Amino acid sequence: MVSMVSGSAEPLSASGRSSEKLSLLSLQSKMKTDPQGYETELHLIRNQFYSALELFQQQAALNFSSISGVGADPTVAKDLSDRAMFLAHVTPFYPKQLAEFPSDLAAFLKSSARTLPSGLRFHATQAVILLVNRKIIDIKDTLSLFMELQTLDDRNLRKLAFSHVVHSIRRMNKNHKNEAKNRSLQNILFGLLQQDDEAKAKRSLITLCEHHRRKVWFDERTANAICMACFHSSSRIMIAVLSFLLDYEKIENDDEDSDDLSSEDEMIQNPRVVISKETVYKAHHKGTAASKKKKKAKLQRAIRSMKRQQRLSSESSNCSYYSPLYHLKDAQGFVEKLFSRLQTCNERFEVKMMMLKVIARTVGLHRLILLNFYPFLQRYVQPHQKDITNLLAAAVQACHDMVPPDAVEPLFKQIVNQFVHDRSRPEAIAVGLNVIREICLRMPLLMTEDLLQDLVLYKKSHEKAVSAAARSLITLFREVCPSLLVKKDRGRPMDPKAKPKAYGEVNVLSNVPDIELLEQDDDIGGSEDDESGDEAVYISSDDGNEDNDDEESQYTANDGSEDEDVLDEEGDENDSVDEYESDIDDANEDDSDDEDKGDTEELETEEDDYNEEVSGSSKAGDNAGDGGNEDQKAKASKRKLSDFEGQLIAADTSLRALKRLAEAKTSHASSDSVDGILSDEHFQRIKKLKAKKEAKTALAQQGFKIPSSDQLSFKRVDPSKLEAHVRLRLSKEERLALVKAGREDRGQYQARTAIKQKKTGGLSNRQKEHKKYMPLAAKKAKAQRSRQEKNKKKSRSGKQFRGKKAWKQ
Repeated sequence: MVSMVSGSAEPLSASGRSSEKLSLLSLQSKMKTDPQGYETELHLIRNQFYSALELFQQQAALNFSSISGVGADPTVAKDLSDRAMFLAHVTPFYPKQLAEFPSDLAAFLKSSARTLPSGLRFHATQAVILLVNRKIIDIKDTLSLFMELQTLDDRNLRKLAFSHVVHSIRRMNKNHKNEAKNRSLQNILFGLLQQDDEAKAKRSLITLCEHHRRKVWFDERTANAICMACFHSSSRIMIAVLSFLLDYEKIENDDEDSDDLSSEDEMIQNPRVVISKETVYKAHHKGTAASKKKKKAKLQRAIRSMKRQQRLSSESSNCSYYSPLYHLKDAQGFVEKLFSRLQTCNERFEVKMMMLKVIARTVGLHRLILLNFYPFLQRYVQPHQKDITNLLAAAVQACHDMVPPDAVEPLFKQIVNQFVHDRSRPEAIAVGLNVIREICLRMPLLMTEDLLQDLVLYKKSHEKAVSAAARSLITLFREVCPSLLVKKDRGRPMDPKAKPKAYGEVNVLSNVPDIELLEQDDDIGGSEDDESGDEAVYISSDDGNEDNDDEESQYTANDGSEDEDVLDEEGDENDSVDEYESDIDDANEDDSDDEDKGDTEELETEEDDYNEEVSGSSKAGDNAGDGGNEDQKAKASKRKLSDFEGQLIAADTSLRALKRLAEAKTSHASSDSVDGILSDEHFQRIKKLKAKKEAKTALAQQGFKIPSSDQLSFKRVDPSKLEAHVRLRLSKEERLALVKAGREDRGQYQARTAIKQKKTGGLSNRQKEHKKYMPLAAKKAKAQRSRQEKNKKKSRSGKQFRGKKAWKQ
């Protein structure tokens, strides 16, 4: 048995090459180049493998291996691992001879993986991975084995097994996705995730999360399985799932940032090539064939890089707020079950906050109704509460227009009473006002007129954060409901009569949305064509029908009067709009009196103008019929009351006929333009007109736009935005860091004398006096004075001065 295990002479002698000393590696390379010439060596090494395997199993049965897995004879394990790797490498070249080897190796590793030595276990795992990569073993048969290997207390083995599972599934779905195979692999992992064994459930959860994050298994089944792992019996599994769900958007943002950084690095390494007309012309028309080919390739690379940069910029501008919670099949049941677990669990506060955020995110995303959630939040709404901004962000996220306002009103009032009052800190007031604004953006029916006017007064605060929050609240209600604001805060709203929808009110569309924009555009664009068409009809009728001149003149005269009446009505409407605006701006009784006087004067002048027009029309009729006699003109100018009433009745009937004709025209045009079938050109035109309209409203509103309810529910609330402009209290180290950062631009402090000594601009006046040239007489006088002073000091230094006697004076 020992000679068979060591076996270096027998395989060589069997092949007739006893003089050569070949190792397993050299024999492996030779067998790959010439498989048929080394079949006897293959059979011998295969027999050695199975004999070593049997010997190892006998040692394990006789309890020669300890608990740590170290056998009594380490050479047996070494030979077994070497021959297993050798056979795994040569298996593709001998499929018939080694048909049973892959299944035997996988069964051996699965049955005795926990008792094997670490080296043998690692090499056997590498051999199985090699067989899977060569597609000799299907990953479906070995997935449960590799998941079990990850639960062992061996770090290198766990890392090897996990990377193999991830990369093999990614490689399998790289070119095209095999849904049947993916479904079978997912079923294995889902079954492991639902087991009570914490180690297996954790490794399967990590594998599923990794594939979902890398968008390999980016489907509803995987998302639902991950979300349902929140109800696992192990709290560690629940915490891992909650953290994955909450940090998923952060992971997405990190990936986008890394992509942006990599693209920036590529731009630095490969600067952008400016594609001009000259370069395009040179690539196609100048140079030899080889140089043209190079220029064209360079041009194509530049075009591809520009397209890639445009794609990256468009992807970065279009923010994605995807979450696995979006794919929940039973979102209401998920929320209710998780909320009941939150109410009964004894976890620490951080875990409760994670559960609370996931519930709020799901409620806002699917617009669910969970009435008991808001009183539960109300217990934690305090300014001194730990992690209060995240809690308030969750409260905002859970509010939407499908929730009854009565259920949220106690929470809303508590936020107002606890955060927004005169004794509260400015940071708390700013956060409270921002939270109130976000809640009112989703549920404007909670705000009352008195409360809004009290909150608006904080716009005069000296704190920037408080005043900015109050002004943002004013800006919101200028668009949502301007009537709740005072006149000076109302400004000039786009729609003065705007009001929020009542609870449960829904706008039901009876037609294609925004199709009226298409009709208005057709009216505006086709007005000139209609006028030209009418003129052409009139010209043809004049040319063709000479006998009906009187009827045509009467029709045109009636049209003129009707057009004037329509213009008068439009003028009256414009006057009424101007009066409404003047009432909003001034609201004075004197102005209204003046306007009433002006209106009466305008009515009188309009009656006079109308009488003149009627008289003019009658004169024209007399001239056309009788040849223009002056007596008949005088009679016609003196109208009777009966004639005037007849003219009014005729004008009224003609106006009614004109209105009926206009209604018929509009209905006919709408039925012609929109016959129930819209082409792609119509939808593209509607999209462009809608974009123009939104641009005009955005300019009028100075960039402020209220998002829709779907956008508000889909986008996650950022807690940091609730603390906008808030200056938090800094520690001593942070203050010192700010001071040092402010001193970086300044130079080092020095005394004025030191600065003067380092002066290089010139000499001072005293230094110049010392160097000044003096005349000879002045030098002699100065030397004599200094000599006399020295003599006096010398004479006084040796004698004591006693003073003068009084009698000698």
